[in-house]
Amino acid sequence: MDESWPTHGWPDAAYCREKAYLERALDIFERDHPQVRVVRMRPAFLFKRESASEQRRIFGGRFLPGQAARPDLLPFLPDIPGLRVQALHTDDAAEAYRLALRTEVRGPFNLAAEPAVDAGLLGEMFDARPVRLPRTAVRSAVAAAWNLRLLPASPHLFDAVLRLPLMDCTRARTELGWRPERKATEVLREFLQGLRSGDGGPTVPMRGRTVG
Repeated sequence: MDESWPTHGWPDAAYCREKAYLERALDIFERDHPQVRVVRMRPAFLFKRESASEQRRIFGGRFLPGQAARPDLLPFLPDIPGLRVQALHTDDAAEAYRLALRTEVRGPFNLAAEPAVDAGLLGEMFDARPVRLPRTAVRSAVAAAWNLRLLPASPHLFDAVLRLPLMDCTRARTELGWRPERKATEVLREFLQGLRSGDGGPTVPMRGRTVG
């Protein structure tokens, strides 16, 4: 989908409501200040090696098993119908911002690296066998872990991810001249290396910590 895709988001997820609110705030600002050039970036899931520890805490929690950092050791990869996402390295996202500052463009830009990530791709990356699991069973497990305070990511966020459209980034390529330097597979490998080594940043939210 291109940038004209509605930005309402999945209403049950707080994360989506926050993003939708910001889109509406920018709508109003653009309407009231037409003389100001407003550029909106809509990146895919952003990763880098140094963000691994923080993102593990946000989405996986302290009980995330050590095998999560070594998908090649897992007996199988869950294949959930409709679950496919896009990824992007933070350096490639930053380059899009730099180009927008130097180019007289306005409006929204989708940002994502190829290819889209699904169970089939992950299976090829880690030589693991995808096993089809029903959505309802996985959601029930996520909801149970959420209610038991074992998982920080809510089942509503799981619902939202299942409904994400795949973004068309043609506008960023043609109007900004933007091209991500890293493929999505490279981004994921770097992130997993960060998980294994407990990489982080110098601030408390970004502090490093190994898994398990």
